[in-house]
Amino acid sequence: MLRLRTLGLLVALSAAGLLAVPTASAAPGLIAPASVCPNQTSPAAPIGLQVKAMRCMVDYARERKGKARLTAVAVLDRAARQKSADILRCDQFDHEACGRAFTYWMERFGYLGNGCSASGENIAWGTGSLGSVRNVFSAWMRSPGHRANILGDFADIGIGLRVGNLEGNAGAHVWTQDFGSHRC
Repeated sequence: MLRLRTLGLLVALSAAGLLAVPTASAAPGLIAPASVCPNQTSPAAPIGLQVKAMRCMVDYARERKGKARLTAVAVLDRAARQKSADILRCDQFDHEACGRAFTYWMERFGYLGNGCSASGENIAWGTGSLGSVRNVFSAWMRSPGHRANILGDFADIGIGLRVGNLEGNAGAHVWTQDFGSHRC
């Protein structure tokens, strides 16, 4: 089972509900081969290597579309990890897991708050191979809302991965991508 959600704030808030993963191609030419982004197919790889692979997948797709790489921001990484942890702790796959706004951790760690920020978030979870970097990233790229966040006008990114029990599924890989830009 693989489930996805997207949420973004640019000028206005847009949200999409749970999405079925279509069988169509996941954006030809935008999915990095394993030789470019190692550790993308193994959900058993250490979490740090999986996060590095996910960042590589994002950079690869953006570069192929002529977009700048996103800057990895430590506070957004922390926020993304905490969001994934909330989803597991509250057993609630939602941008507002544990009753917190999707921006809660971004604000709490000081990334947002000056009124001149844009933010967005992608979340997904899967078990077994469906939780791998490649499968999650490919599913996000098949979804217009997720793809818009990945290829959008954001400047910064944070990526979080936590593994645990979710909705009765052991070993669920819960992914969060937090996107942001500071601009007025």
